Parts: sequence; C-alpha cells; structure tokens
Amino acid sequence: MDNEVKGLRLVGYCRVSTENQREDGTIEIQENALREYAEKEGLTLVDMVTDEGVSGGLESRPGLARVIDYINTDETIQGILIFKLDRLARDVRIQENLIHDIQTRKGKRIISVKEPDLDSKDPMRVLMRQILGSFSQYEKSLIAMRLSMGRINKARKGGFAGGKTPIGYKGENSDLMIDNLKADTVRSIFQMKQNGRSLRDIARELNKGGYPTSRGGSWYAGTVRYILANRIYQGNICYMTENVSRQELAIIQ
Repeated sequence: MDNEVKGLRLVGYCRVSTENQREDGTIEIQENALREYAEKEGLTLVDMVTDEGVSGGLESRPGLARVIDYINTDETIQGILIFKLDRLARDVRIQENLIHDIQTRKGKRIISVKEPDLDSKDPMRVLMRQILGSFSQYEKSLIAMRLSMGRINKARKGGFAGGKTPIGYKGENSDLMIDNLKADTVRSIFQMKQNGRSLRDIARELNKGGYPTSRGGSWYAGTVRYILANRIYQGNICYMTENVSRQELAIIQ
C-alpha cells in the first residue's frame, strides 16, 4: 500500500446477504479480515458497521446508511474499508454511483482488502472495476433466478413458496398447517362479510374484540380486503403462475 494511505481514519463496512452467506462467510470473518488488514497497513478503524442478511440493493441497509452519514458529517473520517467491492453493492449502477458519491463528491477513499487500488482513477483500473461489478451483478441475477425457480417448483408441488405466513396458519417443516386459534379470526371475517358488513365495519369489530393481526397491530379495511381475496383460505396455494389445491389447508369451506 502507498505511504499516503497509511494512518487514514476509516470506517469498516461488512455485509452478508441471506443467499450468499455460505459463499462469503459470516460477518465475523469479514470483520476479522478488515481488522487484520488495518493493523498490517497502519490504518485506524474508527468504527465497524455491519449489515447482515440484506440484499445488495440500497433498501433496508441501515449499516450502509450509517456509513454514508459518517462520510457526510464527520470530517475526520477519510474513507471506508470493505472486504470486497460486491459487499458494497452487486449492481454496477449502484456500485458506480456510490463510488462517485464517496470519492468524487466527498473526496474520501474506498479501500478493499481483496482488490488493491480499487479507488484508482487509472482508466484501466476503472474498467476492471466495472467488469468485476458486472460479473457480480450477473451472479446476483443468477442467484435470484435460482431462488425464484426453487419457489415455483415448490409451489408446483403444493408447498408454501415463502413470504409472510398468512394469518390462520403457522409454519412447520417449511410448510403450513392451520393454527386453530387464529383460524377462528379468519372465519369470523368471512362470516361478517357474508352478513353484509363493510370492510371498515369488519376492521372496527375486530379491533373492538381484541382480535390479533398477524403482526399484532390494528385492523384496517385494506387488511380485511387482503384476507378475503387470499385464495389460500379456500385451500388453493398460489404463487406466480402456479395454483395447486391443498384442501387440508382450507379454513373456509
């Protein structure tokens, strides 16, 4: 490493996503690598910020938001230290926008343990960085496609393809089974609708009666509408183009 980098005050940033934890290891592996690198190269790690089990997009990444806040508000922070560039982002557009914002606009450094001279302005280095980013984006798309196909195949066989467990059910061995206590709430909703009650009236009655929602919050007309429209309560598992009958899961006959 060049001498002008030694002694820099940096924030360490680590990320693992649910689908590639096996490939990239745990947060602890990345943290240890960053600390060892900083000690070896004479860098000062002011803080270690992590995002665990999140995607490479910008949504729901509080750790990255904290790093950006460091960059924007703390003049003593001179850059960030990452394990690999794809821990910052696996989308080339997001990657390059972040690099532009951190390096060009803020004048800070981005240093990678696995990729020397990552923030070099040499055209060939920039090209290689973008090529590596394109490969990471392609790999991310492949992972998403495999996950989607896996869910479709599971739904095709009548299994629960994932997502939030609908009220009235509970998960068991990666499948669903009826939760008898909460199923009564679903039956009450359908009965009230059959009796001509409006969605707003049903929500008001559920809140008044202390019926719990799936997340423990309040009932709203939109929540009631979603339940009434969900075909799983008639015993139909639906996911994208797949629709399989599972009458043992029918709550409403």
